[in-house]
Amino acid sequence: MKKDITTKEVIKTIAEDIAKYILNLNVTNIVDFVDKEFGRIEKREADIVVKCEIDGILEIIHIEIQNNNDSTMPIRMMRYYTDIKLLYPKIPIRQYLIYIGKQKCHIKDKIDEEDRFFRYNLIDMHTIDCDKFLQMDTPDALVLSILCDFKGKDERQIIKYIITRLKELTSDDENKLEKYMVILDTFSTNRELEDIVKEVQKMIRNTKLEDLPTYQLMMEMGLERGMKKGIKEGIEKGIEKGIEKGKLETAVTMIKEFGLSVKDVADKLKLPVDELNRYIKKQQA
Repeated sequence: MKKDITTKEVIKTIAEDIAKYILNLNVTNIVDFVDKEFGRIEKREADIVVKCEIDGILEIIHIEIQNNNDSTMPIRMMRYYTDIKLLYPKIPIRQYLIYIGKQKCHIKDKIDEEDRFFRYNLIDMHTIDCDKFLQMDTPDALVLSILCDFKGKDERQIIKYIITRLKELTSDDENKLEKYMVILDTFSTNRELEDIVKEVQKMIRNTKLEDLPTYQLMMEMGLERGMKKGIKEGIEKGIEKGIEKGKLETAVTMIKEFGLSVKDVADKLKLPVDELNRYIKKQQA
């Protein structure tokens, strides 16, 4: 039960991002979360009803997050629709079932009988290439990418990239990083990747000073004496170089793994294109 509540609250925090990145809707304003008004609707994981403005027009979005193949979903979705419509008869309703389960989705998106027809939008996250979200390079898109298709890429490498990039993008706000890590942890359970996420987190957290690229670079620069003596200027210089090298390494990963162009990556990481090209050539030599 605790996991269900957590997942629902997490989904609510990024409702606008789900609308934008997954549903391709331009939500200009969320007016209210109104799902609590529906007393007859049983409480379920990630059931969300949002009154919002889409391109300035008031509409209702109903999002159902499903992590198993429930054959009753078409009937449940029709029931949700009628309950919402009775309360808001004049407001257009958009319904979406987003499937995030590990198994292949077998849920039907309609009721098609002899004398009645009902249909809703069904989105299977398995069918979405994770690169779509990774290339957006925002914290929200990055955490959503863990629900998508990795296209055969190494799971640990993808997760390591996601966590590393999240740390970089939220480096100025520790609370923000914590929020996205909670979201990532929650989503990872729907792909049975929670152990790998914890492993990567622990690896990054427990990395020793001498194993860091920054420290190794300092050694190469002959700054070990400065470190031992605590020479502030030397350490700061080494850290700056280490950060720069870290950005270059991240850039190469983005280009190799996700097929991004050198210019796009350079712009995202605020690196000079010429410098990045030189680093790539040096790595290939």
